[in-house]
Amino acid sequence: MTAYIPSPGQSVWFIGPLPIRAYAMFILAGIILAVWITQRRLNDRGGKPGQALDVAVWAVPFGIVGGRVYHVITDPELYFAAGRNPWNAFKIWEGGLGIWGAVALGIVGAWIGCRRHDVRLLDYGDAAAPGIVLAQAIGRWGNYFNNELFGTKTDVPWGLQVHCWDQAAGKATPCPGGTTDILGIFQPTFLYESLWCLLVALALVLVDRRFSLARGQIFALYGMLYTTGRGAIEMLRTDHANYILGLRLNVWTSVIVFAVSAFAFWRFGRATQRGGAQVNGSRGPATGDLGEDEPAGDTPQPSQHSD
Repeated sequence: MTAYIPSPGQSVWFIGPLPIRAYAMFILAGIILAVWITQRRLNDRGGKPGQALDVAVWAVPFGIVGGRVYHVITDPELYFAAGRNPWNAFKIWEGGLGIWGAVALGIVGAWIGCRRHDVRLLDYGDAAAPGIVLAQAIGRWGNYFNNELFGTKTDVPWGLQVHCWDQAAGKATPCPGGTTDILGIFQPTFLYESLWCLLVALALVLVDRRFSLARGQIFALYGMLYTTGRGAIEMLRTDHANYILGLRLNVWTSVIVFAVSAFAFWRFGRATQRGGAQVNGSRGPATGDLGEDEPAGDTPQPSQHSD
């Protein structure tokens, strides 16, 4: 008998008229965990109780809008081609959030929240980075329930059994011309990315504990590490995507984000070497003008985090 990972045949349940969608529940669980982790790490940087949530109130809605906008812009034919319904672009509960847009607009929302609540943006980013990537790890299980984001057909023991799927109804449907709802066994790329995100989160925490990095470098490292795995995993996927020069659009995005993150990592470190910035986790509070590095009044100390 061929071994495989079974996938759910349903992703939405009803309590009376109220739909409970697995995709939304995993996204929500990831957000809650990310805010909790961010607050713990922000405390180590001199933050005040409740600041992580105060900023997240701005960052999360911006991130969700950004994620959806990126998805719609990069796959417009799913919503605006002939025979498609443009209003489906607003049906975020059916899936379709691009992490790149979520992070980009999420940073804008965090910037606004940090300004309103007197938190340094770079400190908040460093505190939030492990929680963000853990939220991504959790969110990928929403894709599992939606039977989406899988790779090529395979016969490996950890292959994923995928159903033919009715996304609007949130359940398996008979495959065209067949008597079964099983599409086949495929590479579980959702699982690969989830595991990679867990490793990235662990690496960020360990590096943060072991090394005295400049403010902003942990967040930049998150961008570098995540995109390294994402670019490789993206090339295994077979779901709908637009291609540029033979590569999926998200592979090119991974390359660009990696380059930007690497430059930011170098730039933040360079500023610290010049003696004009405090290291990450130093005794100075994580409050003050946003994203601005202030001269250190004391010799920077290695970060000591409790998480």
